[in-house]
Amino acid sequence: MEFNKISLTALCADICDCMGIEAPKAAEKSAGKLKRLCGDSTCDRVVMYNPDAQAQWLYKKYPEIFEKVSSRCALEYPMSTVMPSVTPVCFATMYTGAYPEVHGICKYEKPVLTIDTIFDALIRAGKKPVIVASEGCSVANIFLERDMDYFIIPAGADADDKVVEKGLELIKEDKYDFIVIYNGMYDSVMHATYPESEPAMEQLHNHTKAFERIYSAAKAVASTHDHTTLIGYATDHGVHTNENGRGTHGQNIPEDINITHFYDICL
Repeated sequence: MEFNKISLTALCADICDCMGIEAPKAAEKSAGKLKRLCGDSTCDRVVMYNPDAQAQWLYKKYPEIFEKVSSRCALEYPMSTVMPSVTPVCFATMYTGAYPEVHGICKYEKPVLTIDTIFDALIRAGKKPVIVASEGCSVANIFLERDMDYFIIPAGADADDKVVEKGLELIKEDKYDFIVIYNGMYDSVMHATYPESEPAMEQLHNHTKAFERIYSAAKAVASTHDHTTLIGYATDHGVHTNENGRGTHGQNIPEDINITHFYDICL
């Protein structure tokens, strides 16, 4: 198995190009795939659904699970995430466009980023970003201390569901230009079991069903309010099974590095 050719570092500038704003200061150059999807349109709304640990090999092996996503999205976007392939490192790269040695998170830790992020770029451009995530997770921690809204849901077995419900509420309110909705239960369960265990696969189903609801809500608001909305199913890294039979990630192997995002434009 080979590594995907386009780096996750290319994503941030591409999103910014779609929105017609300047990318974060240290962002790597865009590969232009999202901009080509947008065409001549400028996306005035972006909804990013961020389910954790959705390895490309899972999509390839279980396309029927991902059908709720793939059938709705015009762009299937294979990428290579960064090393080490762990959650805070990868999400920091996704939303700064910078490699770990530049953004500063180079291991599994969750400091607040001081580097320029997409959220800072949005705020400079007069846009309103918001993050919805569960307490203690990477996305809830590393992008704090910006002049923006955060909805941090208490940790628990139902946290993912509550995050999605809050995200749907915010989409329907239609006051935010950039919405990040993070879900992490597949990652949590596969670590406790293994990537293809029955409880882990149940969470994988839950993530794709959540996207179906998020997509429908964004599409409805876009059509009613005359918005052009970019919507993404955007994971951070992959997974593999370790020598003890448990799910893990963090290595420089295709199972952990290769990811596939999905994007569509809602009019």
